[in-house]
Amino acid sequence: MKTCLLTPLIATLTTALLGCSPASPPAGIERKILLQTSTSWDSTPYIRYPDSAPELSMLKLKIPANTELDWHTHPIPNAAYILAGELTVESRDNGKIQHFKQGDALAEMVNITHRGKTGNKPVELIVFYAGSQGIPLSE
Repeated sequence: MKTCLLTPLIATLTTALLGCSPASPPAGIERKILLQTSTSWDSTPYIRYPDSAPELSMLKLKIPANTELDWHTHPIPNAAYILAGELTVESRDNGKIQHFKQGDALAEMVNITHRGKTGNKPVELIVFYAGSQGIPLSE
């Protein structure tokens, strides 16, 4: 009988702790949504995910100061959180430019050619990719 009572409680706490529920988290837990969107930073809507089994990837990247990355695309949705430094992202296709700094989250572009440029300090960021096996993170 105790198992029946504990199972819903455990499920409820787990859901709240992981941020999967609109309910308030338990006392003492701080929750801040860093990014929640269905569009990339330039307002381009995300259309769909790959049609195969999901594969999640999370990378921590360090980009040296005064670096201009090559033009590239991402075939899958991804988002980044800037831990340190400043990053300017530029779209080759539509010419839009946006500046991100420490503490900012950004929704990356999908199938749109773009590049990033760092400022006078190195940039550290965490990037989360929602893809599938065999699909590259960038091209």
